[in-house]
Formats: sequence, structure tokens, C-alpha cells
Amino acid sequence: MGYFFNILILGGLFSILSISLNIACGYAGILSLAHAAFYGIGAYTVGLLTVKAGMPFWPAFLLGGIFSAILGLLIGIPTLRLKGDYLLIATLGFGEIFRNSLINWDGLTEGSRGITAIPPASFFGFQLATDQTFFFLLLTVIVLCIVTSYLVKNSPMGQILFAISEDEDGVSALGRNTTYFKVVTMAISAFWAGIAGGLYATYVGYISPNLFTINESILIFTMVLLGGLRSIGGSILGAFVLVALPEVMRFIGLPNTIAAVVRQMIYGSLLIVIMYFRPQGLLGTLKLR
Repeated sequence: MGYFFNILILGGLFSILSISLNIACGYAGILSLAHAAFYGIGAYTVGLLTVKAGMPFWPAFLLGGIFSAILGLLIGIPTLRLKGDYLLIATLGFGEIFRNSLINWDGLTEGSRGITAIPPASFFGFQLATDQTFFFLLLTVIVLCIVTSYLVKNSPMGQILFAISEDEDGVSALGRNTTYFKVVTMAISAFWAGIAGGLYATYVGYISPNLFTINESILIFTMVLLGGLRSIGGSILGAFVLVALPEVMRFIGLPNTIAAVVRQMIYGSLLIVIMYFRPQGLLGTLKLR
């Protein structure tokens, strides 16, 4: 039962990350590889504030999301004027700067050693230290994330974002400030990534820089593409498929070093097959161009 809940929790955490990236990528066409950095900001905010500053869980948890959103704004203002490959490279660079900052800012982040003994989440003094109790907190956050994504998608802002993703120059010609809408969307996306990071930190109790690498951003991006752009259900499905796949491979009995390589090969092959036979993803309606 504990193993089953562990898979559910990891799938739920990546569902939040996938849904939040889909807000930026699927709705506004923002191709970002900085999502692991926003995820890490939330995790490190909770870790540092609860362990080093003794702050209670809830204020630290909300600040993790807020700090991620603020950084999303600060990064978005200069980078979101870029398009396509240039934007992808800029967000990739930010992700690497963030990871190296975690490693080298030893006095604050403990460097490559990471932060240990992060206390579990609590609710009115009751610690959510078991998988079952933590799962209900996670489920609540997933619902709130889904509601946020749905409201953005079906709002007038969502229609403008869809238009921006299809023809940004055309929207600009109609007098809309496309950079403003994209920056706000990036902040919303970053906020929920930070929230997921805070949950991860309290669930595992340990964080380090090697948890928030470019590979993590690529994995989240793959989940979005697999499930389908602009599809909330697809984001959740893509997350659970790619979380469950390595667990299935455990039963094959491959050594860890070989299993890691095979897993990456399967991820790539799966993505190629999906892009060829169903470019809009499993549940999506928009083809990746």
C-alpha cells in the first residue's frame, strides 16, 4: 500500500508541474525549459525557511509559490520578447544558472550536499507525515491547480493567449500587448511549479541541486507533449504514464546504470511515435508546430 501511494503522490506532483507548464506552453505558446528551476525555487524556499528560519509550513509553502511567480515575472520580462528557439535557449540558460547557483552558494543552500531534515507538512498542528495524509493535501492542491488552469483557459485572457500562440504579430497589430499577457502567464505557471516544489520538499524531506536539472525540465515538457497541448486531462495522463513507466521497468531486473539509459531511450521513442501518429498528443487538440 505504501508503494502504491508513493506512485500516486509522485504522479500527482508531476501532474501539477505538467498542468502548470501547459498553461505557458499550451495556452500561450511559450516554449520554456526553465520549469525545473521554478520547481526548485519552491522546494528551496520551503527547505530554507522551515529548516534554517524555523518558519511554519504554510507561510513557507505560499512564499515558495510567490517567489517562483516573482522570478517568473523577472525572467519573463526580458526573455518573452524572444520567440521559438531563441526563447528555448534563454530559458535553458536560466535553468542552468539557477542550478549552478544552488551548487556554489554553499553558505545558504548547503551546496551539493543539499538540505536535509525538512519537516513534513502540517495542518492545525497535525503533521501530514504519512503517505495517506499527505495525499489528501496533494489532492486538494491538484484540484486548485486544475481550477486555475480551467479558469485561465476559458477566460477572455485565455482566448487572447490562444491567439498569441497562433499569430502573435496579428494580435500585436490589433493593439494587444502580447508581452504583458505572456509574462503574466509565465508568472501563473511558475507559481504552481513553486507550489509543487514546496510539496516535494516536505514529502521527501531532502532536496539537492541534482533534483532540478535540465533533464527534469525536459521530462515535464515531454509529459505535456505526450498528454496533449491545452488538455488538462492530457497533462495528468502524461504525468502518470511517465512516472509509472520506470516503475514497470523495475520488474524487468535491469541494473540501475543500464535501466537509466533504456528509460531515456523509451522516453525518446515514445515521443517520436506520438509525434508521428498523433502529433496533438493523447488527449490534446493542438498540434505542435
